[in-house]
Amino acid sequence: MIAALGMYDPRWLNDANDALWAAIARHLRDAGIGDVPPVLTRNRALDAIWTAPDLLLAQTCGYPLTTRLDAAVTLVVTPVYQAPGCAGAWHRSALIVRRDDPAQDSAALFGRSAAINARDSNTGMNLLRAQVAPFARCGKFFGRVIETGSHARSVFAVIAGRADVAAIDAVTLALLGDRYRAIDRHLRVLDWTSATPGLPLIASARQPASVVAALRAALAQVITDPALAPTRAALRLGTFAVLERSAYDLIPALERSAVEAGYPDLA
Repeated sequence: MIAALGMYDPRWLNDANDALWAAIARHLRDAGIGDVPPVLTRNRALDAIWTAPDLLLAQTCGYPLTTRLDAAVTLVVTPVYQAPGCAGAWHRSALIVRRDDPAQDSAALFGRSAAINARDSNTGMNLLRAQVAPFARCGKFFGRVIETGSHARSVFAVIAGRADVAAIDAVTLALLGDRYRAIDRHLRVLDWTSATPGLPLIASARQPASVVAALRAALAQVITDPALAPTRAALRLGTFAVLERSAYDLIPALERSAVEAGYPDLA
């Protein structure tokens, strides 16, 4: 089996995620789960991890969960993070602009340039699209959209002036602020998007109910382990929530609302 925690796993947090996984794996083995991977997988594309039939645990984005992964995975838990823009298991994206940008609201960004991490990102694309859809004209809002490949690259694209705005998920923005203290001198949050459930932890749909139950029990144990307090703090991890799958229906609902407003594509 394989496990991955690649959504909030930049190099400087590799050690924290490794420590978290080591504790989870230990509890799973103690519960009698066999073939638990000793280390996290970091050398596969995310889609290959999410759709692997031997996936034990991974974190995904709500947009691929609701658009193409639904039949292939089981929702295990949703992490609850401690960061501005998070409320329980729900989170928002921050619309960031340069600190000296004159824009005072989302509508003022019409005709400007946007950076997105990926077209299949809820926090980077879907929430941004829903935010500006009411102000689009003839299916257009931005003058230019560039795809950067990651939220961090989108942040630095705005700082460098290659884009005027980006939607950055609350957890990523907080983690980047922890690492790069000078970010606040260059950027400000113009607005916050609507809230949706956070990035869930999933398992392959082929995993039996007993394994999913063992995963939830192991995750509950690592949250209360005092030895892991520094690890949880580094990851801004508070606890885990078990949400109904229907909670994520808000993500495609926001997509539909943009389509109904005549703004199907972020453009």
